[in-house]
Amino acid sequence: MEKRKQTRQMVQNLTTVGFDADDTLWHNERFFQMTQDHFAGLLADFAEADHLMERLLAAERRNIRHYGYGVKGFTLSMIETAIEVTEDRVPAAVIRQLIEAGQEMLAHPIELLPHARAAVEAVAQTHRVLLITKGDLIDQERKLAQSGLGDLFHGVEIVSEKTAQTYETVFERHGEGAGRAMMVGNSMRSDVLAPILAGAWGVYVPHGLEWEIEKADPPEDRTRFHSLPDLGALADLVGQLG
Repeated sequence: MEKRKQTRQMVQNLTTVGFDADDTLWHNERFFQMTQDHFAGLLADFAEADHLMERLLAAERRNIRHYGYGVKGFTLSMIETAIEVTEDRVPAAVIRQLIEAGQEMLAHPIELLPHARAAVEAVAQTHRVLLITKGDLIDQERKLAQSGLGDLFHGVEIVSEKTAQTYETVFERHGEGAGRAMMVGNSMRSDVLAPILAGAWGVYVPHGLEWEIEKADPPEDRTRFHSLPDLGALADLVGQLG
């Protein structure tokens, strides 16, 4: 009887659902990987591809605190890595091509992932839905506008980092707090572990391509953790939880 009572209380808890954007609602990481392949080709005379990617990843980790997330910081990290591995001898033509590659990434068309629109529309019928994404403000606004999903959300938050404190603040601003909220995304670190730490549910929807910096192990306590094969199963899960 007590267990059934606790279950009913949990069902009444969920009122707000947050969605990640990149690689949750639309493709993103594959453009980074395509550019990295191009980067490796441009620097092939100076470094092996594996070594170059290690140096690039190290530069990205260092530079997040300076440039934040997104294409612009990635482009600057490629340029910095090119300068380092060539010992300041990187040709200007290579720098130009890296800048052009970054500009192409900032202009790539938006392609929604399977079930993205249907999932947001279905959940929005019964719950408050938010878009919570991090990255460059201008680029994220562009992608949201081109996605055609903007009008479905009750609120949009473009943040510099996704921490437990971020989710506490966002879910308090747009809902009844993290305890009555869920976050859905493809990043175990940013979209699952951080919101769970804040007291929310975290729903992992793997994309298949994952940035090394966003990788993490699933939480040991599975009470508020769920994993779905794709967004097509989200509406049923939300219905079960309230």
